[in-house]
Amino acid sequence: MEKIIHVYYENNAIKLRRMVDQILKRFGRIPDREDFYSLANEVFAEVLKKYDSSRSFDAFLYSCLCNRIKSEIRRRNRDKRRTDHLSVSFDVLLDNETGQMLGDLLACPFDLEKEVIGEDDFGDSKIEKYLQRLSKRQRAVVQLLAASYRAGEIQEILHITRKEYSDAMTGIRSYENVSVLFRNCS
Repeated sequence: MEKIIHVYYENNAIKLRRMVDQILKRFGRIPDREDFYSLANEVFAEVLKKYDSSRSFDAFLYSCLCNRIKSEIRRRNRDKRRTDHLSVSFDVLLDNETGQMLGDLLACPFDLEKEVIGEDDFGDSKIEKYLQRLSKRQRAVVQLLAASYRAGEIQEILHITRKEYSDAMTGIRSYENVSVLFRNCS
């Protein structure tokens, strides 16, 4: 066992890290590699306890690492989808009869559409923070709105469907993104 530990942990665990990198390569760009290296350390400790010499340690470790990394990526994706469902748009209809929307209840005089087309003087730093929160597609939609393009034209220029445009607008108007614009609003 000591020999196995030494092989995997010499030179700052380079063999273990290479194995993790090889597995992650299948999943494309993964920004939090350090998290997966920590996960690999946990898996390594578990594998050492379970290993019975009936097959190669490398193969056993590799298969256990693959399974754990896949599970972790699946969990992260599931969490992302869950938080996407929690974001709320100001365009949510609160009352069908009156047509009142969530945005109508806010005391702040900020109007996103006026800001985008330049009719409000609201502060560049807030706008920069707001734009940083948006995805590339959402920023592209905002830029085209600022240039006075209509929804159909934007869809055509960006080669997106009506549903994709609607999703982008929901994200652009979501409280999660727009909240930075409301801070210190009087």
